Amino acid sequence: MNAPASYKPTDWLPTSIKEVRARGWDELDVILFSGDAYIDHPSFGAAVIGRLLEAEGLRVAVVPQPNWRDDLRDFRKLGKPRLFFGVSAGSMDSMVNHYTANKRLRSDDAYTPGGKAGFRPDYAVTVYTRILKNLFPDTPVVIGGIEASLRRLTHYDYWSDSLKPSVLVESGADLLSYGMGDRVILDIAKAMSNGFNMKLLRKLRQVAFVTDRKYTDSLGENALRLHPFETCLKDRRAFGENFRTIETESNRMEARTLIEPVGEKYIVVNPPYPKLSEAELDRSFDLPYTRLPHPRYRGKGDIPAYEMIKFSVNLHRGCFGGCSFCTISAHQGKFISSRSEKSILGEVRKIAAMPGFKGYLSDLGGPSANMYRMGGRDKTLCARCSRPSCIHPAVCRNLDNDHRPLLELYGKVGRIEGIKKAFIGSGIRYDLFERGDETYLREVIRNHVSGRLKVAPEHTEDGVLKLMRKPSFSLFRDLNARFRRICREERLNYQLIPYFISSHPGCTERDMQRLSEQTRELDFRLEQVQDLTPTPMTLSSVMFYTGENPYTGEKVYVARSQEEKRRQKSYFFEWKTPRRGR
Repeated sequence: MNAPASYKPTDWLPTSIKEVRARGWDELDVILFSGDAYIDHPSFGAAVIGRLLEAEGLRVAVVPQPNWRDDLRDFRKLGKPRLFFGVSAGSMDSMVNHYTANKRLRSDDAYTPGGKAGFRPDYAVTVYTRILKNLFPDTPVVIGGIEASLRRLTHYDYWSDSLKPSVLVESGADLLSYGMGDRVILDIAKAMSNGFNMKLLRKLRQVAFVTDRKYTDSLGENALRLHPFETCLKDRRAFGENFRTIETESNRMEARTLIEPVGEKYIVVNPPYPKLSEAELDRSFDLPYTRLPHPRYRGKGDIPAYEMIKFSVNLHRGCFGGCSFCTISAHQGKFISSRSEKSILGEVRKIAAMPGFKGYLSDLGGPSANMYRMGGRDKTLCARCSRPSCIHPAVCRNLDNDHRPLLELYGKVGRIEGIKKAFIGSGIRYDLFERGDETYLREVIRNHVSGRLKVAPEHTEDGVLKLMRKPSFSLFRDLNARFRRICREERLNYQLIPYFISSHPGCTERDMQRLSEQTRELDFRLEQVQDLTPTPMTLSSVMFYTGENPYTGEKVYVARSQEEKRRQKSYFFEWKTPRRGR
């Protein structure tokens, strides 16, 4: 998409020395390196972090997708910043971005102009950071984003089929910011305003760093000590125990400091901040984004990830679903932070005025479509809770899952001039529906579906679903019946599109055969399917590596070989084979 004539190049954060000089700057405070193309939109981390720092009066530049294979001119071109370099692999872990579940190299990259592959390295955070530390050894490097966040402690790396230590150790970074960076990046910048001061940085929440025994001894008994990296290498159960501690703490309102020995050093992970307030979240979304890719990409082709979300609106952060294979709660947290109606409606009006907008919002959702303004009724009960999910194995009795605020918001969005229809593109958690109440489901089907409603039962077999932390398939059967009845009543020829996963720990070929049989009985021709990719810091990846559930010690079957995984995935497509006797 080309920038409208009303925009000037200086409306984006600078990406070159020419653009820096156009602003009249002779020095930068922070330089951000990202594995993604630079898209000035609140759905992309580099833009959010850059705009937040800019709003504090700092001079910020972005170096998107630097070339790490030539003479490293992209790493040198802007010189060194006054405060620090910020490094992120982008919106995805670089290994997930590069490889399929069967470890084949992908031929495209949704975060690059033209969808072209090859514009970021494997383990991008480590590669970028090592280059910067070699070129500018005295300048601090702060790593963040999902790759750094979910690799902050010992983790299973599916692509090398091995345990890796904290990315802090492998990269040589000075500081790691985990989770969403809205608060912590500003505190980091403030702490570095008079120079690099590790004493100040160690006091911040939501950071991790390498330190020595003297410092960890000073933390006392309140800090939780994990098994050393070297112990985990020898003992898979120790690794599982570490994960259980890490996940339990991450699900508390007030977590404790974690300490993990690595060689002669120690990784310290300070507790996260409480969830963002409405005003804080609004601030992140209300910054002066152009909402467009940088003009440097003009003529280089569309950026698929941007095309998918350019006319969408994110309503909230966080997810309390707690699915075993998902990284959302590990990165964004399980407690929901919702935007105000004013902020959301303001963004909708901006979209309605964008060139090329034809009146259709592609998504009015979030990590899950229908968790807006939801949370515990009694926060004192939440403060004592460490459950990874508020809805599994059953919906918490303290959870306020009232859909009325969301329904009211839908109505207000629909009344904005220029909006013809607001679709719900995010997956809907149907296990949040109140029993017997079809108000939300009917509204979505009637007014917010473009012919297809996406949901994620993930499997049909109770044993597998339990390990996935997903509800019984009977709940999906009930949803399917209600969906079809409402469509008949409303005279709508719509489809329910279920998502399924193969090769999850605990899933056997027999389970996949049963999945195939049950979905065929319901007349589903499966399209939205995937083979499990065990990603760092998920329960699924821990079970995949250890072969047991770290919470119970129960042994679980794991389809490890690519041939086993291929056979399991093949059951998704048995509907293409005619049944015998028909």
